[in-house]
Amino acid sequence: MARITLRAKGQITLPDEIRRSAHLEEGDLLEAELTSDGILLRPQKLIDATQAWFWTPNWQEGERDADADRAAGRVEVFATDEEFLAALQAKLKRRNRR
Repeated sequence: MARITLRAKGQITLPDEIRRSAHLEEGDLLEAELTSDGILLRPQKLIDATQAWFWTPNWQEGERDADADRAAGRVEVFATDEEFLAALQAKLKRRNRR
C-alpha cells in the first residue's frame, strides 16, 4: 500500500506503479467518489468524437470477426496496390456474374 500526500489545492501524486498498472497518463481524467471505505478514483478515458465510430458495438463486432479471420489464416497478402486492386476487381466481376 502506498502513502501519498495531499498538497496545495488538493493535489495528489499517484505512485508510478499505480499509474502504470492503471494505464494512466498525464492529463487523464479521474472520477472521484466518496464511499463507505474511503475515496474511490476511477479512470475516465475520453474518446475523440472523430473516433467514436470505432467503439460502437457493431464496429467492434467486425473487429472481432477480422481478428478471428486473421487467427484462422483466412487472409490474402498483396505485394502491391495494383495487385490488391486487381484482386478486388476480379471478385467484383465474379459477384456480378451471379
